[in-house]
Amino acid sequence: MQAVEISSFGAPEVLRLTDRPAPMAGTGEVLIRVRASGVNRPDVLQRSGSYPPPPGASDLPGLEVSGVIESGDADAMAQAGFKVGDRVCALVAGGGYAERCVAPVGQCLPVPAGFDDVQAAALPETFFTVWSNVFDRGRLQAGETLLVQGGTSGIGVTAIQLAKAFGATVIATAGSDEKCAACKDLGADHIINYRTQDFSAVAKELTDGQGVNVVLDMVAGDYVAREVECLAEDGRLVIIAVQGGVKAGFNAGLVLRRRLVITGSTLRPRPVAFKAAIAESLLEKVWPLLEQGGVRPVIHSTFPAARAAEAHTLMESNQHIGKIVLTWS
Repeated sequence: MQAVEISSFGAPEVLRLTDRPAPMAGTGEVLIRVRASGVNRPDVLQRSGSYPPPPGASDLPGLEVSGVIESGDADAMAQAGFKVGDRVCALVAGGGYAERCVAPVGQCLPVPAGFDDVQAAALPETFFTVWSNVFDRGRLQAGETLLVQGGTSGIGVTAIQLAKAFGATVIATAGSDEKCAACKDLGADHIINYRTQDFSAVAKELTDGQGVNVVLDMVAGDYVAREVECLAEDGRLVIIAVQGGVKAGFNAGLVLRRRLVITGSTLRPRPVAFKAAIAESLLEKVWPLLEQGGVRPVIHSTFPAARAAEAHTLMESNQHIGKIVLTWS
């Protein structure tokens, strides 16, 4: 099979198309003939050498795929309602940049009705992440307010839409007028240009001084102190990436007085059972929204897999709105 490998750690140019033996599905797994592979920020970090795959995972980058089940554990497939030939999308711990990819059955979901392969490949990583962090860890409820940092990222466009679909008010940050407009189009109630406005002060103003209930943060660093400042009583700050650095100072007194929760998670190393439970929630609560058109993936660009380096260059430029996807012929 063809695959995109990391020839050495470094710039996007270290990604190269190569030939690899096709993997084999084991117990509880399926082998997917991949039609499209999502590109995500962790792939960039892995390429640069700062985010190694967990033990036992493929060394190939790629955390989400869509395609057709080619073979697999018959009993596990039958129990999950799948069969050879079914179109699926899947969250994987690695190996997604390839024409064949093994995935745990529990991390597979049917391609929503009416979706093509590119749209399907754009779903797993962001939808699993947002559900786990905004709704499970962040406990966002209808009537509450969510602040989404980086509203036009793949995570951001998903968080805006799901929060709105489940009855929350959404404040999103973005770094340009174009990106602010895109957040508005996706349903955000309020948009803050973080380059020209203090998001913490504006968020408090928008909530009449009460503050927001949940913050979804992909920056960390010096953002944390300002996020603590704009959280309401019993507010929850959920950190899912540290693009702004791992060190953060904040007013611990506010945490005590307002009974705040500061939490975070990474999804990739979690066990299959944990991810399978998220998949069950998505199938029950989110997949109907996708099939009805109430929530949709936002695709910025597609690239043939051989041009994966260009896809990573675009990702690192931060000029995209939504998802970047690789396609396989």
